[in-house]
Amino acid sequence: MTCPDKPGQLINWFICSLCVPRVRKLWSSRRPRTRRNLLLGTACAIYLGFLVSQVGRASLQHGHAAEKAPHRSRDTAEASFPEIPLDGTLAPPESQGNGSTLQPNVVYITLRSKRSKPANIRGTVKPKRRKKYAVASAAPGQEALVGPSLQPQEAARLADAVAPGYGQGANLAKMGEPAWRLVRGPGVRAGGPDFLQPSYRESNIRIYSESAPSWLSKDDIRRMRLLADSTVAGLRPVSSKSGARLLVLEGGAPGAVLRCGPSPCGLLKQPLDMSEVFAFHLDRILGLNRTLPSVSRKAEFIQDGRPCPIILWDASLSPASNDTHSSVKLTWGTYQQLLKQKCWQNGRVPKPESGCTEIHHHEWSKMALFDFLLQIYNRLDTNCCGFRPRKEDACVQNGLRPKCDNQGSAALAHIIQRKHDPRHLVFIDNKGFFDRSEDNLNFKLLEGIKEFPASAVSVLKSQHLRQKLLQSLFLDKVYWESQGGRQGIEKLIDVIEHRAKILITYINAHGAKVLPMNE
Repeated sequence: MTCPDKPGQLINWFICSLCVPRVRKLWSSRRPRTRRNLLLGTACAIYLGFLVSQVGRASLQHGHAAEKAPHRSRDTAEASFPEIPLDGTLAPPESQGNGSTLQPNVVYITLRSKRSKPANIRGTVKPKRRKKYAVASAAPGQEALVGPSLQPQEAARLADAVAPGYGQGANLAKMGEPAWRLVRGPGVRAGGPDFLQPSYRESNIRIYSESAPSWLSKDDIRRMRLLADSTVAGLRPVSSKSGARLLVLEGGAPGAVLRCGPSPCGLLKQPLDMSEVFAFHLDRILGLNRTLPSVSRKAEFIQDGRPCPIILWDASLSPASNDTHSSVKLTWGTYQQLLKQKCWQNGRVPKPESGCTEIHHHEWSKMALFDFLLQIYNRLDTNCCGFRPRKEDACVQNGLRPKCDNQGSAALAHIIQRKHDPRHLVFIDNKGFFDRSEDNLNFKLLEGIKEFPASAVSVLKSQHLRQKLLQSLFLDKVYWESQGGRQGIEKLIDVIEHRAKILITYINAHGAKVLPMNE
């Protein structure tokens, strides 16, 4: 029998010990049941009944408390650990021999399944905006601004990823931006009232993936951004009938004279020459790499703000004549003789009497393939003898159409080399025509060509030409929007794909060879 530990229980236990023996003695003894004894026995009986009722009520309260205890512990756990699931994944605490409990040291957390996202075309999904304290840095000797949070190595790494944009620097302090420091980068001239600091406007050359398409080199991307985003410092006319003008761009060495050479320049053409941009991307995708970088740009001071193509001005090109714009004078007859001689092919030095120029034989194959896909006639067919021209074509405007009777004497135009690399051609003036019907294609461009570049033909045969053109043209934001977005670009690609099938049929029908031309 355990000893009671509460004062109330001690008193009840003492009274019961006195009453129970007395009641038993009264009922069992032969002593007369006097009034005193009856009252005392009745009082003890009532008190015993009261004790019995108290014991029953206490047992009921203990049962209810036992039922409510799990709910209280559950609520307490929820208040203390709101993120822990209470659906049976937590085991109850274990008991030790000394009566204490061990709290669980392992928490089981129910993980949510990752939501799947629809697949997106690489490089065409715009990421979330993030504040960047950097501006592109291109060539040494140029200047840009970098935020104080960037180390020099980090600024150099971001130089190829961030396009230069410029705004008045006085607004930065008002906006609470940190101080900027001067480092070498593109497009900003040091000192003077024209000093500009970068703003957060987006580049017109948009790259949303980790890297640019593989067919575009780092120099291509840098030059495209230079043409698309650099500040225009001057405008110079060009002695040309096309009305093109030279844009002198910011980005030269500090203190340099604002002219082409010390400062980068771009040749700004008419809005009708927008196919020059398409030609640049097609050239890179086919692996020819013979065109100069070209982008679209809106010039508020020219053509009422309409998009115009701007082509990089290259000072390394050989001087050209004024009549044919060529560094090598050739006629159609001499050109056909050069094709038969196969000058410089397989490393063979041509004989002096062969009449070969410094241009490699494979260059003519690349030019013919490129010109046929875009139907460019102003190089190999300046008189428009291989198709039916329109009234607005240059050959009709200049009255050259009647000269087709003597095609052998027709001069080739826009045959350009570089001063340091006379073996290879540079394709300039690449205005293409997408409205030429199938029955009016100029097959004269392919005359005399017996070999075609394997890299370009493999791309034309593959099923990836459309995807690559879409991905590449998407980089040029102004051009993409000027053609009506993807719907308009798809129509242009339809034309190129159809002409590619016709060219493959021509190669197979004439038994032309497909050779690697990566010399």
